[in-house]
Amino acid sequence: MLVLAATPLGDSRDASPRLVEAFTNADVIAAEDTRRTRNLISALGVTPTGRMVSFYDAVETSRIAGLVEAIQEGKSVLLVTDAGMPSVSDPGYRLVAACVEADLPITCLPGPSAVTTALALSGLPCDRFCFEGFAPRKPGERRKWLSALATEPRTAVFFESPHRIASLLADAAEVLGADRRAAVCRELTKTYEEVRRGGLGELAKWAEDGVRGEITVVLSGAEPVETPELATLVEQVRELAAAGARLKDAAAEVAAEHGVSKKSLYDAAVAK
Repeated sequence: MLVLAATPLGDSRDASPRLVEAFTNADVIAAEDTRRTRNLISALGVTPTGRMVSFYDAVETSRIAGLVEAIQEGKSVLLVTDAGMPSVSDPGYRLVAACVEADLPITCLPGPSAVTTALALSGLPCDRFCFEGFAPRKPGERRKWLSALATEPRTAVFFESPHRIASLLADAAEVLGADRRAAVCRELTKTYEEVRRGGLGELAKWAEDGVRGEITVVLSGAEPVETPELATLVEQVRELAAAGARLKDAAAEVAAEHGVSKKSLYDAAVAK
């Protein structure tokens, strides 16, 4: 079968006994970075009996057929990434999908996750959250992505590079507001673990001098905004139309401002 296994974020002592057993007995170990996995295996005092193959982004697709074939032959394939759970912003999803398609057994050895670890440490609401993967690299795409989070009511968790965290926080403060609460978690479970909590403006200023290490950001959800009564919005549409705007354009503008359906608002304006 295919075995997905979470690996420690930094401290090898977080490895579960089941992970140690899986490293020992797997016929094939598919590792995102074979060097890092060998270092972990050494730290755990494990002597693997199977072979190890690399399974990172550039070779993921080409490796799938061989791993599926190995499972079909009755072998156990252990999939691990550098840290945390496979498939979560790491290789793994395509292999799992291929095994599902081939009706092969799959299991998971749960364990460390930077997403839930950062969420728990953030001091922000954890009852509902969304995971956004890595923030976009290009400034324009990043600001568009941040704009989509402007009205997101759930706490959002995402990853960012230490080289871009300062610019991301500066953009976030501008797009989402300097007072929007967030937490920047770096080097989780490692020697220099640090969690900085505060408003986006405060965090952006802190990051100006540079931030090192693996980074996970937790962003508070947007505060609920009360939507005015439909009659009030229709009146705003009619006022814009009276000032010379086309009714459709007026409805679109008011709808975008208040986060309501453009069609519903237009239809209501026409009906009245």
